[in-house]
Amino acid sequence: MHAPNDTISAIATAPGAGGVSVIRISGPDAYSVADRVFRCAGPPPSRRAAFTFTTGQVVEADGTVVDEALALFFRAPRSFTREDVVELQGHGGPAVTRHVLRRTLEAGARPAEPGEFTRRAFLNGRLDLVQAEAVLDLIRARTDRAAAAAMDQLRGGLTPRLTHLYETLLELAANLEATLDFADQELPDTILTGLAERVSRLENEVKDLLATWNEGHLLRDGATVVIAGKPNVGKSTLLNTLLGRDRAIVSDQPGTTRDTVEEGLVLEGIALNLVDTAGLRDTTCRIEQEGIRRTEDRLRDADVFIYLVDSSQPIDKEDEARIKSLDSARCLVVANKQDLPGARTPALPTELTSIPVSLKTGSGLDFFRSELVRVLHSGRASSIQHATISERHRTLLQSALDEIHQAGEHLAGRTTPDPSLAAQALRNGVAPIGLILGREYHEDMLDSIFS
Repeated sequence: MHAPNDTISAIATAPGAGGVSVIRISGPDAYSVADRVFRCAGPPPSRRAAFTFTTGQVVEADGTVVDEALALFFRAPRSFTREDVVELQGHGGPAVTRHVLRRTLEAGARPAEPGEFTRRAFLNGRLDLVQAEAVLDLIRARTDRAAAAAMDQLRGGLTPRLTHLYETLLELAANLEATLDFADQELPDTILTGLAERVSRLENEVKDLLATWNEGHLLRDGATVVIAGKPNVGKSTLLNTLLGRDRAIVSDQPGTTRDTVEEGLVLEGIALNLVDTAGLRDTTCRIEQEGIRRTEDRLRDADVFIYLVDSSQPIDKEDEARIKSLDSARCLVVANKQDLPGARTPALPTELTSIPVSLKTGSGLDFFRSELVRVLHSGRASSIQHATISERHRTLLQSALDEIHQAGEHLAGRTTPDPSLAAQALRNGVAPIGLILGREYHEDMLDSIFS
């Protein structure tokens, strides 16, 4: 473990060639390092005022020029890390960028660990842990809506709700513990009833937060959409149609697709991973059998299933069985080849609707896209631009919810309410919320988050 007050340096821009690269130096000796590596007219970096910049040269110890650069100066605590920070903006070639970084390390900085600038911003109180996680979400955002949600979280969109839960849990636990000083016969029933109602409201607030996980999953990770069905029903054609280009081979010969074909697509602000799969049928071909096995694996992991059938042929028992085995809330049945004579819409279980389309003529595709978006959002509004919980938050919130529910059970008491056990359950519920916010943390957890 490095000392938390070391001066650190790292390349802050993406790898590869570009017009400009940024090397960031942060820590108590940031200006001493800058004085050694940056030469400019007028005062040296250590005598420059905060929020100013100047042009100059990055130089070797012997004065040899490495690069021409711009230096930006920040003074603690008014910087991203709340430490002294100097940023050197030079030319964006990989070789010269590495050379400038090497000079800062030779001058007294050490290499920053992954995520260490943001980690210091958290440890120094500039960001809570939820906001710090949003930095990565914003960097990784693949759509405008994902970026908007990450920005809302970075600006504190989740923090007030989580802080309210944390403080209310502490208050309720303290109030319950205070009741233990009274004899049972002296404690009015209205007090326990009022506390039980507040615990119930708190439980509902946690459930509301947990309900945002699906939205967050779609925005952060995108949705895996698996296209399945028998051979020659139009799976590869559907993939190509959605992508707007020929990605998968289309052929009249059954079994053309032997492996999964995956491509990314943004639909209504949601990043999708479209997966075309091998046709599902009985076959003696070992290669095709392996493709079908992989199809089954992808179906188990999918967020949404698109099951294609040939509407010009009667739906058979094998298709019926496969469709019934899928989660109806995440399944769209597409009846393709509506342009052929004798095409019909197959009868399906009441919870499923078949969408008639012709991939050849394009009819029905607009309705199919709207239904796909509806299933992705599970009935929620499509304009997602607010902070949503992550998988880490979800796990910890579920732990808190279990404890809050237990507290409610102890207060309701089928026989006699037990304020002592209820108070303990509420205390247990505080810790997971504290871990989300960073009110409580351990080094292993921070290593995992900031890695």
